[in-house]
Amino acid sequence: MDVYAAIAARRSVRGYKGDPIPEDKLKRVLEAARLAPSARNRQEWRFVVVSDLGLRQKLVDACNGQDYVLKAPVALVMCSTENKDVMRCGQKTGTVDVSIAMSYVTLAATAEGLGTCWLGSFIEDKVKAVLGIPAEAMVVAVSPLGVPAESPAARSRKAASEVVSFDKW
Repeated sequence: MDVYAAIAARRSVRGYKGDPIPEDKLKRVLEAARLAPSARNRQEWRFVVVSDLGLRQKLVDACNGQDYVLKAPVALVMCSTENKDVMRCGQKTGTVDVSIAMSYVTLAATAEGLGTCWLGSFIEDKVKAVLGIPAEAMVVAVSPLGVPAESPAARSRKAASEVVSFDKW
C-alpha cells in the first residue's frame, strides 16, 4: 500500500479482534515511528508497547474507560522525554515530535492491515503510574493497535477550498 492509499484508508478503529500482531508487522510499525523526523533530530521520545493484559486493564481506567485499549492486543503509549524545549514558533518540540511519530504509526499500521485510534482522552498521571513513566516525561498519545474487528466508514471531510488557501489566508 502506498502512502496515499494508507492516508485514504486510515480510520479510527475502536473494535479489535483479539488476534496477536505478527512480530514483523509490529516491528515495521515501530520502525516507522523511530524514523519520524524530530526537532534537530534529537529523537527525544520513548514508545511504550503494552501487551500485558493486566497493564492494559489498568490503562482503561487511565484512559477514561475507553475499553478498546484492552480489546486490542497492544496499546502504544507515545511519550516525549523532553517537554521543556520550545521552538521559536512557540510550540513544544516534544508534543510536535511525538505527534509526527504517532502519525507515522497510524499510516504504517494501516498499510500493515492494523488499526489504531489516537486517544487524547487520558489522565497522564495515571498512565505514568501504571507504566512507571518518569515524572519528567510527557505522555502525548495513547493508541490501541491490533487487527480491526470493524471497518468504520469514512467520515466526511471539509472541501479543500475550506481548508487550503494560497499565498494569503
